[in-house]
Amino acid sequence: MPRPLWTGAISFGLVTIPVKVVSATQDHSIHFRQVHLEDLGRVRTRKVCELDGEALSQDEIGKGYELSKEQTVPITDEELDRIPLPTAKAIEIVAFVDADSVDPIRISDSYYLAIDGQVAAKPYTLLRRALERSDKVAVAKFAWHNRERLGLLRVREGAIVLHSMRWPDEIRSPESLAPRQVELDDDEIDRAVQLTDTMALDSIAGFRDAYRDALEELIAAKSEGRELPEPAEGEEQEEGKVVDLMAALNASVEAAKESRGEGGGGEATVHEMRPRKKTASRKAASSAKATTGRRATTGRKADASGKTTAAKGTTGAKRTARKRSAS
Repeated sequence: MPRPLWTGAISFGLVTIPVKVVSATQDHSIHFRQVHLEDLGRVRTRKVCELDGEALSQDEIGKGYELSKEQTVPITDEELDRIPLPTAKAIEIVAFVDADSVDPIRISDSYYLAIDGQVAAKPYTLLRRALERSDKVAVAKFAWHNRERLGLLRVREGAIVLHSMRWPDEIRSPESLAPRQVELDDDEIDRAVQLTDTMALDSIAGFRDAYRDALEELIAAKSEGRELPEPAEGEEQEEGKVVDLMAALNASVEAAKESRGEGGGGEATVHEMRPRKKTASRKAASSAKATTGRRATTGRKADASGKTTAAKGTTGAKRTARKRSAS
């Protein structure tokens, strides 16, 4: 179990539960150091005063609030600790709500709450059972790192979890980012829903960080003097390419079925739809109309010429017949 980050108590009505806060997550990302390329010496960041240019140690650095470019108010840690906050050493439960009513975008970091001494075992279990039976989550306030925070308490595998939450005014509105209204066919929506059903999983526990695995392989190969792994080939999406949405959905459904070992139907292909140019379309239409008009005129001329030839042939035949009769 990692070392406690904070110690205090859960305030549940008149019930007090001594707890220790420990991190519920751990970072497995690979971190790099900044180094001098010539000799691989480590490059460090120095904290320098802008006025005298001297590098400062952490003991010489404090807090200050800038009222203006000319005036800064110094604030000490002791002054911050004396701010009267009822939640300074307590996680005060203020309400219980349905879990579905909490927008996930407001959830920040997550922590486990462990009992601080055996005296906390019974009230801790009482709160956990109450949360489980009510199917609700607890909303709480607590002070940490010199600010009051909003928290969410829920149960995970027998332990109470504290989720740090953002205040409502800290969430930006996405209204200006939403796309303008577009037309969709019911068939396209049904096919998209079918794709979500095909890709549905009961758990996401099997996912791995493929980038971290590849990065570890790269570091191992370089450290051992081996040949570097070949980069994976991926499909590149052409910029500005317009894709037939329905065909793409069909192809996605078939690919999802194949990945699950399910038999797919006929092969679905993605067709490129080139954007139409109105000017070219108008020119083509005008050209087609002109060609049709010329063909119609030529046809009429040919028809008239045929009628004239036929008339001349008939007149000649009549004259020959009269001459024969006279002789």
